Amino acid sequence: MAKKANNPFKEMEKTLIEVPPSLKKKVMDNIAIAKLAMDMASLFSTNYSAVLENLFKTKR
Repeated sequence: MAKKANNPFKEMEKTLIEVPPSLKKKVMDNIAIAKLAMDMASLFSTNYSAVLENLFKTKR
């Protein structure tokens, strides 16, 4: 029979440790800031053309 291969993900799971709450908070704050920046960029770039297009449409 074939040799059973070790699952590398199970090996990685054994070495997991809890990070300090301060580091967790810092990472989550950085993610929130990045998400806000992406949302603001989307608001002023990709949706800008759609807003202008709807602004100048004439209703019949």
